[in-house]
Amino acid sequence: MKYRILSDEELQHLEGDLKAFLIINGVHAEEWEKLNREEPQKALSLVELFSDQVFQTIYEKVQYLEHRTPASCLVFHFMENEQELIAIQKNPDAGVDLSSTEGIHNALAQHLNQLSIFTSKRAYNQEREQEIHQLIEQGAILSSEEFWKSLREIV
Repeated sequence: MKYRILSDEELQHLEGDLKAFLIINGVHAEEWEKLNREEPQKALSLVELFSDQVFQTIYEKVQYLEHRTPASCLVFHFMENEQELIAIQKNPDAGVDLSSTEGIHNALAQHLNQLSIFTSKRAYNQEREQEIHQLIEQGAILSSEEFWKSLREIV
């Protein structure tokens, strides 16, 4: 597997897509039921293949991610061949919380001297989509171009 298997709940939401995927791969309803009963490993392999396809499609569309903690806010911009990072970290004795939008706005507007801000750019170490997957597995969430641009102006 390239990414991870979709959960039962995720598969339920994508049931129509899974059925279409199975039909395209020559597996109809009766055959799917038989495969699940008699060759569960083959059925699981098809679900793994479907899961990878779903994640690949999603990750190809991702352009911005962010990861927030009380001490830092990391915002990533994913381009074709490289990614760029804007990192905001509070100084050890700073009384700000960067885990919420309000906290970030407050810190940038009123406590800029208590923050360290830096940027970096680098080429991908792996496939672009695999790096996106790893960040999401570590707790990153989708971000917006608007947030990215507002941080770029500050930097």
